[in-house]
Amino acid sequence: MEISLLHLLPFSFHSGFRKEPVFISTGGLKCVRCRLKLRFASKRSCLSSTTVGTEKLESRPTMHDKSNMIMDSDDDFEKNLQDFFVEVKNMLEMGNKNDAIDLLQANYEMVKEQVESGLEGIEQAALLDVIALGYMGAGEVKLVESLLDMLDEIMADLHYGNPLMDPILMHMGSMYATLGKFKDAIRVYGRGLEILERQFGNYSPFLITPLMGMAKGYTSLGKATKALTFYHRAVDILEKNRGVDSEELVVPLFSLSNVLIKEGKAAEAEACFSRILDIYTKAYGENNGRVGMAMCSMAHAVCVEGRVEEAISIYRRGLKVIKESEYMTLDDEVLEKMRMDLAELLHVTGREHEGRELLQESLLITERHKGFDHPSTAVHLVNLAASYSRSKNYVEAERLLKTSLHIMSKSVGPKDQSITLPMLHLAVILYNLNRDEEAESLAQEVVSIRENAFGKESLPVGEALDCLVSIQARLGKDDGDILAKLKRILRIQEREFGYESEDTVITLKKVVFYLDKMGKKDEKMPLDRRLRLLRTKYKERFPV
Repeated sequence: MEISLLHLLPFSFHSGFRKEPVFISTGGLKCVRCRLKLRFASKRSCLSSTTVGTEKLESRPTMHDKSNMIMDSDDDFEKNLQDFFVEVKNMLEMGNKNDAIDLLQANYEMVKEQVESGLEGIEQAALLDVIALGYMGAGEVKLVESLLDMLDEIMADLHYGNPLMDPILMHMGSMYATLGKFKDAIRVYGRGLEILERQFGNYSPFLITPLMGMAKGYTSLGKATKALTFYHRAVDILEKNRGVDSEELVVPLFSLSNVLIKEGKAAEAEACFSRILDIYTKAYGENNGRVGMAMCSMAHAVCVEGRVEEAISIYRRGLKVIKESEYMTLDDEVLEKMRMDLAELLHVTGREHEGRELLQESLLITERHKGFDHPSTAVHLVNLAASYSRSKNYVEAERLLKTSLHIMSKSVGPKDQSITLPMLHLAVILYNLNRDEEAESLAQEVVSIRENAFGKESLPVGEALDCLVSIQARLGKDDGDILAKLKRILRIQEREFGYESEDTVITLKKVVFYLDKMGKKDEKMPLDRRLRLLRTKYKERFPV
């Protein structure tokens, strides 16, 4: 039974054990732009940073202290709202998170008191909106959820004529999307869209924000057809208002093309990327870094269409333009991802040497900018090990994986789940070097760490068990124990991939083999029958 290192990397070379990026969104912290002015608070009641850290929370002035509701100027409320926003934003940017949260909490207590006393107007909604944005910028997500619930109730009772409704709804949509509540995001974006359509008509550029928000929401929910409708409408509006060569078209065209690729419409996606490339070339010239970025995006669509050699050529030209234009630093994550994509493509086409050169380049760049012991270096070492394993150079792959394990052990500790990926890869390498006892020991340790991290019936555990079973089968370990592990793997795969997936069927064949070997005919018969039915149904996918 052969184990391949690449089999353990079904996603891609560069996925590795890199931690998911943490998006600390401050994008919502934008000045509230109101077309209508509100009379609400006096200038004297604005939040001021001079009180932060010097007075107790309950004595700090708030944005609209009841004793100061002097309607002396149409600009007061808007100005105070923006001053409050800027105050919080500046504190967060300076790293004064605690002070920012104190200010937010003081204002929240005040507006909560007003709401409980029956004041539930646009002023309360606008202040809650800014408070929620502040908490979002501070990373206090749980508080944002409760604030959005409160804000949602107030907004539900407000009518279309109220000022500030559309920007508040746009902010709510953005926050709901950040929290992963896409249905709520679509709902509030939709309401904002209706307001803007009434005010400015069906072809106003003001509609772009809610249209894009709804499109992204539907994309996240897997409703591509709906998403495409909104993306196409956004593109149409911008073309009519800004012209077909407007740079504002880039974002919706890029999002549209990504959905088209997922839907198997690579030719349409390529046309979108081609338009982006044309827009950037006309605006900045063919040697601009934006043009290189667009070329790499288009290469992806070309690859999906099956024109692999052409895709490789476009990728290379795009990366060359980006590098020579110094559009971004060499260690930029986006540029690194593009190098990894090209390296993976080169490996798939059998050009391992060229792909390995890119992987080594990325390793050297990371070592130069982040140091030899940085966790990102370990990722590149794993990628290189996968490449050498593909070329059957297991000795070099072992060296690289041991180095990556050393780095990860110092970074996250020897029992962190992230270390199990290079550890499992090393087990595969040792298996291929016929060092089965060492391989078994590592695979067992991976199973143990992953069970503690993800649960005994999780997919990562199933992956590790699959590797362990192959090793133990060659070692001639107890058939009953191996069969028990295979049944466990089968349960996991059936739940995660479905009863008719390729992975499930492969494991099913192994289970049937061991049942037959152990003479368990009664248990084997129904599984054998299931296997035969699947073979009949999918002759090409699951050959005998």
